[in-house]
Amino acid sequence: MERNEALVLVKQHITKDNLIKHVLAVEVIMRGLADYLGEDSKKWALAGLLHDIDFEEIGDDYKIHGLKAVEYLDGVDEEIIHAIKSHNFENTNVMPEGKMDYALIAADAVSGLVIACALMMPSKKLADVKVESIESKYKKKDFARNCSRENMLYCEKIGIDKSKFFEISLKALQSISKELGL
Repeated sequence: MERNEALVLVKQHITKDNLIKHVLAVEVIMRGLADYLGEDSKKWALAGLLHDIDFEEIGDDYKIHGLKAVEYLDGVDEEIIHAIKSHNFENTNVMPEGKMDYALIAADAVSGLVIACALMMPSKKLADVKVESIESKYKKKDFARNCSRENMLYCEKIGIDKSKFFEISLKALQSISKELGL
């Protein structure tokens, strides 16, 4: 599946602007991580773009989040499918196994933290966020409390320390700041 096809599919299943911005954010973070690690950035980015395609449709049934997505992803690479199923492993019991799986879990969590940091800036711009401020806010458990610090640490399972992970994520998000309105 090509990115333009995936984006059309996403927009067929996701209507909320903030959720579309979230999947775009995770997409670009995944691309940045893949580039850094020398992995297939197209494949990793698609996993990020498609990972929450079923989110609006599942309602409160988080046990099927990631599993229902498969219904819409005919012909998508099996590695991407596994990453999508395992990014919600706590509910799906599909355990992460490879680098892409771990990266998606970490990218999903960090996207919210970095965006929350931007929203705390007087300018509300990603350009004004520094890695140090992300690290500081990461330590404050009551800041962006829905962003799992444990899941962010999955970056270490792919060989990237937390500080470098924050740097890659911030630079990636800054590259699409106009699309995110930040």
